[in-house]
Amino acid sequence: MPRTVTVGLDGSPESLAAADWAAREAQRRELPLSLVHALDWHSFSYGPLTGVESLTRWAKRLPSDAAARLRCDHPGLRIIHEQLAGEPVASLLAAAENAELLVLGSQGAGRVTGILVGSVALSIVARAELPVVLVPTGGRGDRRTGPATTASAARARREVVLGLDLRRPAAQMLGFAFDAAARRAAALRVVHGWSPPPASGYPSPSGTGASAQVASELADVLRPWRTKFPGVSVSEQAVAGSPAEHLVDASAHAALMVVGRFTHGPRPGPRVGPVTHSVLHHSSAPVTVIAHT
Repeated sequence: MPRTVTVGLDGSPESLAAADWAAREAQRRELPLSLVHALDWHSFSYGPLTGVESLTRWAKRLPSDAAARLRCDHPGLRIIHEQLAGEPVASLLAAAENAELLVLGSQGAGRVTGILVGSVALSIVARAELPVVLVPTGGRGDRRTGPATTASAARARREVVLGLDLRRPAAQMLGFAFDAAARRAAALRVVHGWSPPPASGYPSPSGTGASAQVASELADVLRPWRTKFPGVSVSEQAVAGSPAEHLVDASAHAALMVVGRFTHGPRPGPRVGPVTHSVLHHSSAPVTVIAHT
């Protein structure tokens, strides 16, 4: 099967905004866009309240209606759509098996909603092996339902921000972030937040020696990627303090955030780390979560 950019729909404004974002990303990657609606009555928050028969008709129209609108807004984009019966998390993960990206909508600034009612969004993020993008709306001027606007074009010129942990500088995250910046002709900002424990051997976080050492380590990690992507302008930000706070602040000026999800650890089962969890809930920009070992 061909690779796709896959987006989950539920009819909410958030999921429709995510579909617009996914359409632009599919065009960037020269891939088809796949619209998926998981037909689970318990997840419907945006359908008509006039009985099961009307709800059934609305649900069946949702993917095709969204596809028709997106074809008008994004001429030339190949769009496929399908409706799946079953629980949303398993259905969306199965539908995205051949996707390069799975895109979902979020209200942003505090909670995830729509198709992501309750813990569905975090369940998908915590289980997916492929990159998952959560696209916020939440009234910050990026609630788009048509073609790329002046505001979205301005956002496209902003930087890609990568949150990088030097203890686990995953190649998957670095490769995705550099590639995303190159595709957008955008700058890449790499943020590493650190706070060494007293027994680590580092000087205090405020010491110049500690800052220089961390900055040197960050530069060493980025050096081969700068060589691989010579056209990407890269800035490095090694800062003491909470990584989540620095990343949320950086999201105000970002076209895309890139954070990680560590798939192996002391506790078995799906997980989303505290930094990624905070960024997902508070970022002003779309957030890509990359699973890595």
